[in-house]
Amino acid sequence: MKIALVGYGKMGRIIDEIASSKGHEIVARLSETPTAENLNNPDVVIEFSQPEAAFINIKNCLELQIPVVCGTTGWLARKAEVESIAEANTTAFLYGSNFSLGVNLFFALNEKLAKLMRPFDEYKVQLKEIHHTHKKDAPSGSAISLAEGIIAHDARYNAWKLEETKGAELGIFAIREDEVPGTHKVYYRSDVDEIEISHTAFSRNGFAQGAVIAAEWIIGKKGNFTMKDVLFS
Repeated sequence: MKIALVGYGKMGRIIDEIASSKGHEIVARLSETPTAENLNNPDVVIEFSQPEAAFINIKNCLELQIPVVCGTTGWLARKAEVESIAEANTTAFLYGSNFSLGVNLFFALNEKLAKLMRPFDEYKVQLKEIHHTHKKDAPSGSAISLAEGIIAHDARYNAWKLEETKGAELGIFAIREDEVPGTHKVYYRSDVDEIEISHTAFSRNGFAQGAVIAAEWIIGKKGNFTMKDVLFS
């Protein structure tokens, strides 16, 4: 494939290395806004930029009918707009809050546990995420995905909220520490015990590998997708 990388920070460089090792050609490495001129006619765009830049980056690429795989978090208030743009331009968009195979298995495990815990009101659930100090958004996109997975299967909760919560809000605690690639924990606590599931990333390589797999998968597709479609369909 010919791949354009939009957002060329740490993740972009790792994706570059992995994609190149698999025989793909990187035709653009952009830190600026993508255009028809600087994208160099790619088969697919992989977008890992900043929350404030993501929407216009994705919009420009989709309007050029180039499929986009996006891993930028913190911009999702405009996700519905992006999905409409993808449909209007008969191309494909895939958003992943986390592209790691392990994390996506963890998402599925989280939903399964939420279903199992639903009848047991004595257990209250909270989430914790830990990331490096350079991460700008909080909570993480993966923590939001975990919270949404619980809310979908437990009628006691109808929204998530950062830090301590009451009533029907699901609490997410966000911690920032030096050079932590990403740790996510889900706790079910009662007065007598606690159930915990967790996922810990050791490096960014798992995220990058998943993003390249998603880019390979999306070629020839039309519509809006997630990593569930890539891994489990």
